[in-house]
Amino acid sequence: MEIVKTALRSLLANRTRSILTMLGIIIGVGAVITMVAIGNGASQQVQSALAGFGSNLLIVMPAPPNSTGARGAAGSGESLTLDDSYAMASETFHVACTAPEVNTSAQLIYGNSNWNTSITGSTPDILQVRNWTISSGAMFTEQDVRSGAKVCVIGQTVAKELFGYADPIDATIRIKSIPFRIVGMTSKKGANSWGQDQDDFVLVPVTTAQRRLVRSGTRVDSVRRINVQATDKDSVALAEEEVVSLLRQRHRLTEGVENDFDVRNLTEIQESMASTANVMSMLLGAVASISLLVGGIGIMNIMLVSVSERTREIGIRMAVGARPSNVRMQFLTEAIVLSLLGGAVGIAIGVGVSRVISSLFNWATMVSTQSIVVATGFSAFVGVLFGFWPAWKASNLDPIEALRTE
Repeated sequence: MEIVKTALRSLLANRTRSILTMLGIIIGVGAVITMVAIGNGASQQVQSALAGFGSNLLIVMPAPPNSTGARGAAGSGESLTLDDSYAMASETFHVACTAPEVNTSAQLIYGNSNWNTSITGSTPDILQVRNWTISSGAMFTEQDVRSGAKVCVIGQTVAKELFGYADPIDATIRIKSIPFRIVGMTSKKGANSWGQDQDDFVLVPVTTAQRRLVRSGTRVDSVRRINVQATDKDSVALAEEEVVSLLRQRHRLTEGVENDFDVRNLTEIQESMASTANVMSMLLGAVASISLLVGGIGIMNIMLVSVSERTREIGIRMAVGARPSNVRMQFLTEAIVLSLLGGAVGIAIGVGVSRVISSLFNWATMVSTQSIVVATGFSAFVGVLFGFWPAWKASNLDPIEALRTE
């Protein structure tokens, strides 16, 4: 404690020089925390966006048709059917549930209000697959799917645009001039990272959409895609193998014939994007760490100047009994105190700048405890590393020569 007090007295005696010396560490630590916060925020935003599609998810889409050498758009084929979806759910071991989709867009009419939105035809399992919940009313049932009932579930945006603050449950809206009774409303999810409103949609039974809302080609029972949820994260690859094998068997595809469907593994995409975001975060942190290196060099430079200025003081200390280790510890403590004080101020500035960036530019930032701990530890390490040489030089001065110094 006496060494710490002495170090603080020495630093306070030269306040301006001490503040300028700490400036490099302050900027370095603040930059590291800010850059890592931006990187972590981007990573979290990617994870949140992909979570909106569901977890442990495979997307099965019909292969695009190939006519006279020209391939169509993805999902434009008609090789997948509703029966394929039911077969995957019942005849595979690693598939938890499936949810086929038929998509279109239409104008909704209620009284003198109207709203144009997307229409998704599916089954009740779409809630589990897409991580949706019902806030009021209920989801339509499998019986509604089998009978092609004219019922629907709406998102919060649709409810607001058509009904304002009134209760929409059991109200009847018209979709493409066809009356549909609202049986439920989903919970609010807000916009995703691309700015798309996740509450602006209508869910109807898939059979109803196939028969009444979607202009199909040659097959009325075709679906645009099938969402397949694996039993857990470790089973996604096994579920993909089972789905491919089952569909090839159902579609009577012999060996050597290409699949008439595409399977996309969202878990792999999610891991790849998360890995990219983590690399970006590490890169930003590494670039910002250069400031810490510059700050450490500044500390070493100032401490060497301090040793030169205080040579006579060092000689007096050693003449009255101070050992080289005492002198070395004194200067090393001064360097560490400079680093830690600069680190503390840098942490406060880094957290503040992260919040300002998030507020002004609407960027997602996330200050992690780990980054604060690492920044603090690194600032202490810088103090030890760059303070050791000046401290070692001071402890090896000859007391007699030091006392002669004017």
